Amino acid sequence: MFAGHIGAALVLAPAEPRLNVGALVAAALLLDVLLWLFILLGWESVTIPANFAATHQPSFVFPYSHGLAASVAWSAVAAAAGYLATRRARAAALLAVAVFSHWLLDALVHQPELPLLGAASMHVGLGAWQHLALALALEAGIVLAGLALFLRTRTLRRGKAVALAALAIALLAFTVAGMTVAPAPPSPRAMAASSLVTLLVVSALSTWLGSGRLVAAADLSDHAQLP
Repeated sequence: MFAGHIGAALVLAPAEPRLNVGALVAAALLLDVLLWLFILLGWESVTIPANFAATHQPSFVFPYSHGLAASVAWSAVAAAAGYLATRRARAAALLAVAVFSHWLLDALVHQPELPLLGAASMHVGLGAWQHLALALALEAGIVLAGLALFLRTRTLRRGKAVALAALAIALLAFTVAGMTVAPAPPSPRAMAASSLVTLLVVSALSTWLGSGRLVAAADLSDHAQLP
């Protein structure tokens, strides 16, 4: 799941309009940023199976980025960093929720490969990707729901809000293509490097789009939007 994590961030964004939505997007993607970084460092691994063209599902060993205990710890780190940066408890809590939402959504779609503790502990995963049409419909629903809520309550100027919505839709299309027609990556390291760059670019772009002057409450109430 990729675009679904963006959708989760957009769902959370209206709860704290003063928090840059890009921070929530980055938080929602944090576990995957760590995953691909740890794979490049040799601490975790990804295997591209021989039937990848049919399943589009690599296999992972990722206790440090996607274990339940690890995810709780990373959520706490995000909350601490958020509080230090903003001095607002709500912003810190939302960043923690965004990080942990990643584990919840991945547990829904992955096969049972997410460890509860370390690599030798019990692994969980409901395997929704085994029913790909249903899984992609669910992911699209999360993105569209996030966009509808975000745009209805948005505090960004129109141009940036529309650009952020376009980015989310583009990433949804990218996700669907990646799960259906994309060829197998040339190697696990190439997959890790390209995925890491993509995540960092998306996080940076979302942060830039989420920056700048907010729409005033009066503008929101009467729908008078400035360019």
